Amino acid sequence: MILTRRYRFSASHRLYNPALSEGENREIYGRCAKPYGHGHNYILEVSVAGRADAVSGRMVASKDLDSLIEDEVLRVYRGRNMNLDIDTFVDGRVPTTENVARDIRERLERRWPAPGTPFGHTARMPSLSGVRLFETPKNIFDI
Repeated sequence: MILTRRYRFSASHRLYNPALSEGENREIYGRCAKPYGHGHNYILEVSVAGRADAVSGRMVASKDLDSLIEDEVLRVYRGRNMNLDIDTFVDGRVPTTENVARDIRERLERRWPAPGTPFGHTARMPSLSGVRLFETPKNIFDI
C-alpha cells in the first residue's frame, strides 16, 4: 500500500552557475538567471509504502509524518532564498528543481527511521517510497 501526503511551501531561487559566464547562464536558464531571482509556490508530495497496522488500521500516523516533513523540509525551505539560505546551495550548486527534489529526498532519508521500527504513534514505520515536487503545473519532478 502507498500513502501520499501533500505539503506546500514558497521559496525563491536564481538559476545561475558561477562557473559560467553571464551569457552562458542566460542561454541555459533564460529568464530564471536574472540577478534577483524569482519565487515559486511549490507543492511537495511525500509517499510512503508499507502495510496497515493490525491494531490501528493505519500505515502511519499522519501527525508523525507531518512533523518529520515539517522539521526536515518545510522549516528549511519555507520563505527562503535557496541560493543564500540553504546549505546545499550556498556553495554555488544550482537550485534547479531537480536538485531541490534530490535535496529534499536526501534530507528525509537521513532522518527516516528504519522501516518496520516504531515511530511516534506509528506501530511500524513504512519505507519512504517517493518524493514528487511540483514547481509549476507543467514542471513536476519525481525522485
